Amino acid sequence: MTATRPSPFPTSTPLSLAEALGKRVKACRHQAGKSQEVVAVEAGIDRSFISAVERGAANPSIESLGNICYALNITLSDLLKPLDGVSLAPTGERRANAAKPVAVKRSRLR
Repeated sequence: MTATRPSPFPTSTPLSLAEALGKRVKACRHQAGKSQEVVAVEAGIDRSFISAVERGAANPSIESLGNICYALNITLSDLLKPLDGVSLAPTGERRANAAKPVAVKRSRLR
C-alpha cells in the first residue's frame, strides 16, 4: 500500500495566483533544504521579501523569480509547472490610486 501525500493546494477555496506561487516557492525551498535567509542572500534580495512572496503578500517580478529559482537551483518552468490548475481570472483585488489631481484654476492673462 502506497501512502498518498496531501496536495499543497486545498480544493475547498481557490488560491490566488500569488498564494499558489508562494506555496510553491516555499515547497521548493524546503525541498532544497535552505532557509529564507540563505535563499535571500544567494538570490540577492531581502529576506523579508522572500517571506512576503511565500505568504502571497508580494508580487515578485520575473527577474526576482529568476533570482529565487537560481538560489533554489531550479528553472522557472520547474517553479511554475505545478501552477497549471490555478485560475488566472482577475481577482479584482487591485490597489486603487488614491491620489487626486489638484484642481487647477485657469485664468486668462491680458
